[in-house]
This record gives sequence, structure tokens and C-alpha cells, in this order.
Amino acid sequence: MFSWRVTVCASVLLLIIAGALWAQDRTYYIFVASEAADKTALVRFGSKGATVDREVTTGIMPLDIDGPHGLAISRDGKFYYVSIAHGQPNGSVWKYSTKDDAVLGRVLLGMFPATMDVSPDGDFLYVANFNLHGDMVPSSVSVVTTDDMTEIARIPTCAMPHGSRLNADGSRHYSVCMMDEQLVEIDTGTLKVSRHFILTKGKEAGMAGPPMHTAHGGPAASSTGHGNETPKPGDVSCSPTWAQPSRTSATVFVACNASSEIVEIDVKEWKLVRRIPAGPGVYNLGMTSDGRLIATNRRDASVSVFDQTRKELVRIPTKRKVVHGIAVSSDDRYAFISVEGIAAEPGTVEVLDLQTLKIIASIDVGQQAGGIDFWKVEDVR
Repeated sequence: MFSWRVTVCASVLLLIIAGALWAQDRTYYIFVASEAADKTALVRFGSKGATVDREVTTGIMPLDIDGPHGLAISRDGKFYYVSIAHGQPNGSVWKYSTKDDAVLGRVLLGMFPATMDVSPDGDFLYVANFNLHGDMVPSSVSVVTTDDMTEIARIPTCAMPHGSRLNADGSRHYSVCMMDEQLVEIDTGTLKVSRHFILTKGKEAGMAGPPMHTAHGGPAASSTGHGNETPKPGDVSCSPTWAQPSRTSATVFVACNASSEIVEIDVKEWKLVRRIPAGPGVYNLGMTSDGRLIATNRRDASVSVFDQTRKELVRIPTKRKVVHGIAVSSDDRYAFISVEGIAAEPGTVEVLDLQTLKIIASIDVGQQAGGIDFWKVEDVR
């Protein structure tokens, strides 16, 4: 019996070592945008740690910050798209080559284009026009053809839309309204809002058609906000900041920044499944192919990993404050976390090992690192 146990333990240990060596023999590439530096960077991670492979300046305003906010990579890996948040008055999205950062096109969109996602067929880009300027009025989601960078639709949604994500087959698009307490579903076949869901605690309800504008003016409304402000006592608002469809498209997870919860919604029934306790100021969400959920915690300067039952496995402090986005490697081995930093600090990309559940590397990039996406992994020969 003792010999059998030793053999099993030795086999498990060898598998772990083999997995670690296999990961070290791979090189991972991630693009990240730094809003306060007007730069995007290609980060390389491998056995020698994380380095910045190259960096490029974005935007056209010589005397002001253009503000590259969101970043998304094409399905074939040939292009990356950067949303330029600050325009005169509107923002834009630029198309770049992943090979050499050449500008291949751009399109003028709404005010403060932010989060983006690319359709599974690679033909369309869905961009949330966040619009944090002036009064809290309804904004929109733009639909752009990726080939010639033409806006073919601007779909009215809600106040401060954010967290643009498509389901697995691309038939539905989800975003949230930071100031309207709602999740919005767009039918990508008709390019119209099909349903919305009210997220306020105690008032949860799924409804057909486009949302109503309520503009509760909760914590996210602060000029220093973007999810940094602590809610007032008695506040039951959600202040949603992200929508993440599950890999099966059966549910959608919403980050409620104000209440520090993740709300799970059944897509078929369009009903609340549960409210999952999360880290303080949960902000952005990511998901592995096997269904683990990763969350950045804005007010806690940390990252959480939840298993498939939504049990929080770990909550890990980040090197700097104002944690932002998540990009999961295609092999589910690592999550790459963008952290904005504060004041004159540089931004960082921190590498979370999804096997050991530890942050194992970090690299400084431009100030206010935000939009991030995984490009590719290469085997080292």
C-alpha cells in the first residue's frame, strides 16, 4: 500500500513539473493600452519573465491626451483595434497591424469609445460609447465593419455603457449601464436591443425591449470614479461595470461595482440566478475555457479567481492600485492583469499563474494601463 501511494505521489509530482516546464518553454504575447501615456505596448512573457517587446504612440492630438482606452485583437491575430476615448468632441477606433503596428484604418464614433469586442466571424467590432461627459444621458453601442472600418449602426442603449462582450456564437451582445443599473442585450441579427435587466438589489427584473433611463447617480458618477468610490451606507445600487457571458452562453455574469457582488443571470429565463459575494469594487471579469471566473477588484487593489461553482479560491493583492482589465491566455495557463497605477506611477501588467494562483511577474508600461487583450502563444524551439 505504501509503495502504491509513493508511486502515485511521484507521478503527480512529475506531471506538475512537466506542466511547469512546458509553460516555461512557451512565450506569450499581450497588447495593452495606456490611456494617460497615449501608448500601446506589446508585452512578452516567457521563461525569462515579462518584457516590453515594443511600444507605439497612438492618437493625433499633439497638445492633449488622446486617451487609448479599450483594446481588442482580431480573431485571426493579424490586427488589433484601439479605442481613442478623447476626441473633439467624439472619439474613434484605430486599426493596427499586429506585425508592425502600421495604421490600417480608423473610424469616428460616439463620445468616449471604451470597451470593445470582435464578433466570432471577425467581421464586426462592437464598441461601447461610454460618454462620461456632461449630463448623464443615454449613449450607445457602435457596430463597425472590421474590413473597411465603417460604422454601420449606432444602437441607443443607456447612460455610460461599458463591458462590451459577445456570447459564444456571436448572436447576442451584452453591455451594462453604469448609471442606469441595467444589463442590455442586443440581437446582432437585427442590430437592435432585444432585452434589458434591472440589477438593483431587491428590484431585479428582466424585461423585453430597450432600457429606460434612470441615472441613479451612484458611486460611479464621481469625477474620480470609474468604480473607485465607496458606496454610501444603505446604497443598494449595483453600478455595473462589466458583462461576461459564460462559455456556454447559458448565463451572463455582471460585475456590480457598488455592491461588490457578481450577479448571475439566466439567459433563457432572463431571471436572476444568484448574487455572488466578490471583492471590494469588483470591476472587470474574465473567464477561462473551463469556466473559472476571474475578477479585478477596483477598491481593493486585488484579483480574485472563482471556481466553476463560483467559490472564491483566492484573492491576490496587485503591485499597484486601480486594477483594471483581464486577458486570459488561449491555453488557460495565465491571466494578464492591467493595473493603472496612481498619480505619476507607471501602469503595470501583472501575470497571474492560474495553476499556482500566484502573481509571478509584472512589467511597467505607460501610465493608466487599461485595455488589454491576449494575442498569441508560441512554443520555444
